[in-house]
Amino acid sequence: MIWLTWRQLRGPAAMMAALLVVLAIVLAVTGPGLASEYAAGIAACTQDDTCGRFYDRFFDTYDMPFMAVSLITLLLPAVVGLFWGAPMISRELETGTHLLVWNQSITRTRWLAVKLGLTGLVAIAAAGLCGLVVTWWSGPLDRSATDELALMAPLAFGARGIAPMGYAAFAFVLGVSVGMLVRRTLPAMALTLAIFAALQLAMPLLVRPYLMSPVTGTFELSQANVDGVGINRDKGGQIEISLNAAVPGYAGAWVLSSELVDPSGRTITGSESGMAVVKVSTTSGPCAPSGSPVLGACMAEVNRLGYRQRATYHPLERFWPFQWMETGMYALLTLVLAWVSFWWIRRRPS
Repeated sequence: MIWLTWRQLRGPAAMMAALLVVLAIVLAVTGPGLASEYAAGIAACTQDDTCGRFYDRFFDTYDMPFMAVSLITLLLPAVVGLFWGAPMISRELETGTHLLVWNQSITRTRWLAVKLGLTGLVAIAAAGLCGLVVTWWSGPLDRSATDELALMAPLAFGARGIAPMGYAAFAFVLGVSVGMLVRRTLPAMALTLAIFAALQLAMPLLVRPYLMSPVTGTFELSQANVDGVGINRDKGGQIEISLNAAVPGYAGAWVLSSELVDPSGRTITGSESGMAVVKVSTTSGPCAPSGSPVLGACMAEVNRLGYRQRATYHPLERFWPFQWMETGMYALLTLVLAWVSFWWIRRRPS
């Protein structure tokens, strides 16, 4: 039975292995140079405090490869569920070849256990290798990425660490389970993709933010959390402050919400969407048009008046705890689906 399962798997497994070898070679060749360039840039920028500009320039240079390897890692579990999981049993049921196996000395349970075990382990190993290699290669870029693409952000988080292994295991067993119930290959593939995509979208929106209690704090305004400052002449010369999704002193944090509050602690309308208007004199002082209305002295004046950023976030230190917790959740879902598959096949008439 193991030999038969391997014969059915060896073609897709060989194709997957070839793609992973090519990816690993490319990353192994370019990774050391990427790390050296990052180290040299950090060593140079600490001399005159220009690291912010270096981060932007460095990431912009490699943003396309960064997005490409992240997308490959995110798509791999879906490919496993779509092309390995969904057709594996549904094709047997659709063509009737399962009857030949079930009339031999091999029990249904053993037949399913071998198929799930062997193919599932190959899928998990492929996703794990891809995730860990990409995590190693993208380390310098993850440390210099913008907040929307930082390590804890939804896009990067799912393509790093051990999470792809949990995704692949779940997608594979999901495909097998759906194929058993639907008994038609193409509908099973479509339904598998829809369910997996829905769960992958729901996880960072509805589940991951609450795996641990988020931290809430208030912070002074600075270049770290302000994109720009300008004068709104249509509103009597008031100051417009554009916040970004960053928390000073917590680089790489996953910011769930960021807003500007006035000296009494009330949220300023519009600050949740990134733009807020504050009442600061623009006729004289550091925020006057002749002063420095972009940052610097004007920001010091805004801070003196008591305006602050209030942010709710998960610090970067929670990356690995979140990885283990989310992978464990997917592993539990995988075990539940596997149990359903075994329960169904033992009770299904020939």
